[in-house]
Amino acid sequence: MPRYVAFLRGVSPMNAKMSALKRCFESAGFTEVKTVLASGNVVFNSPARSVAEVERRAEAAMARDLGRTFYTIARPVEALKKMIEADLYAAFDVPADAKRVVTFLREPREPAQRLPIEMEGARILAMDDREIFTVYVRSPRGPVFMTLIEKAFGSDVTTRTWETVKKCAKA
Repeated sequence: MPRYVAFLRGVSPMNAKMSALKRCFESAGFTEVKTVLASGNVVFNSPARSVAEVERRAEAAMARDLGRTFYTIARPVEALKKMIEADLYAAFDVPADAKRVVTFLREPREPAQRLPIEMEGARILAMDDREIFTVYVRSPRGPVFMTLIEKAFGSDVTTRTWETVKKCAKA
């Protein structure tokens, strides 16, 4: 049975308990459900054969069981492992103190500008189908990389650090 990771947009310990999300995914018929960190990362097995079906089932279960839904973007674990192994960051000169983040899209879309795009220490380096690879250096202005990503791709996205993606792929 295929294993997936669901990346939920906007989840934090303040607005969703991971134990409730786990039960919710189990009620949707997913098995071997595990949450990773407390930021809306759910790893599970599913008999569903399409990512779109997995996303629909997860969102329907959240609406039914939690009374609210979080925008869900799913990926097969195998696809995440291939992405990690390919390591698109290796092709770029990334500062040692830069954070690497991956932004996930449901559907491929073209950026508003040609890549790379840079703003106040944040740089969108590359895109591979439905993943956007960004680096940023911490700034006193906060997470300017999110402003950059939303200007280029809109707000129907969800972003994780490279390290979190690796943890999810191993879970």
